[in-house]
Amino acid sequence: MKKTTLNTVHHNLGAKMVSFGGFEMPVSYSSIKEEHHCVREKVGVFDVSHMGEFFVEGPKALALLQRICSNDISKLIPGKAQYNYFPNYSGGIVDDLIVYQLTNEKYMLVVNASNIEKDWTWINEVNQDFGASISNASDAYSLLAIQGPKAIEAVQSLTAFDLNKLAFYAHTTTTFAGIENVIVATTGYTGSGGLEIYCKNTEVEVIWEAVFQSGESFGIQPIGLAARDTLRLEMGYCLYGNEINDTSSPIAAGLGWVTRPATNFINAEAIGKQKNEGVDQALVGFELTERGIPRTGHEIVDESGNIIGQVTSGTQSPSLNKAIGLGYVPKKFAPIGSVFGLQIRNKLIPAKVVPLPFYTP
Repeated sequence: MKKTTLNTVHHNLGAKMVSFGGFEMPVSYSSIKEEHHCVREKVGVFDVSHMGEFFVEGPKALALLQRICSNDISKLIPGKAQYNYFPNYSGGIVDDLIVYQLTNEKYMLVVNASNIEKDWTWINEVNQDFGASISNASDAYSLLAIQGPKAIEAVQSLTAFDLNKLAFYAHTTTTFAGIENVIVATTGYTGSGGLEIYCKNTEVEVIWEAVFQSGESFGIQPIGLAARDTLRLEMGYCLYGNEINDTSSPIAAGLGWVTRPATNFINAEAIGKQKNEGVDQALVGFELTERGIPRTGHEIVDESGNIIGQVTSGTQSPSLNKAIGLGYVPKKFAPIGSVFGLQIRNKLIPAKVVPLPFYTP
């Protein structure tokens, strides 16, 4: 099992460690609820250095990215970021990712930890037709997500760059905590705003310590992957392996907004047809109307007890104090207010479809 550079730091903080994406990662430090509220109300720091970083460069970079990415990469400019997925040839999703344009001909792709090898193989295969310069820097880079409404204020003293000038999904390369050439981005997976910091493994411990020193008066805390999951679920964000995978339709998953078939990405014709004509299923957000907690794999049933779908993610929302979940159902059960049942421990629990996101910061 791989370890991030900060592994010893997490152990010293008393973190509960688990295996995730091939890495030993901190799942929690205190209580999930406390960590969740810390990010919603103040500022918390995640070590998400298990994520992968690929660099795509040169005159062929844009053409390669237009082919493998679902969104229109030509709309990016240096200093901006864009959410994407890699479509495959069979209508599913290789991975979802963020593309950062660093310079006119240089891009950074940030992919999911569990998919690094698969994605690297995929991009290399497609690149045979393009010849862009590509490199896998995943083992050399660390990533800290500093998230929450107080995040920017808490770390502003660590850089001369005015962080408030960064719009959402923007980034800059600057000196941060005395370290040069750090990528500071206003991206994240929590819905509470904040920053993501990309640096070399050799620099991350210095930055971690500086961030906690700078953020002490703001109530900063280390946050584990369990709270990261409850935070993203309240926002209705997809998690690869749960809501999306190699066989799931991006249109059914609600990713039509980052699907631009005109760019002629892989399988654009078939996915474009789905976008125009619709699909039979839809990913919906729901809340339970009686006591219970939905979990991944729970069956969704209609009023006659027929299985119509499956829960992809579920939890007791710390912000809303309600049981919420995501799952795929036939299109006729997708409208807001639709009702169905969840089979939880041999008991049928009623649920209703609600708008996403569940939580609005």
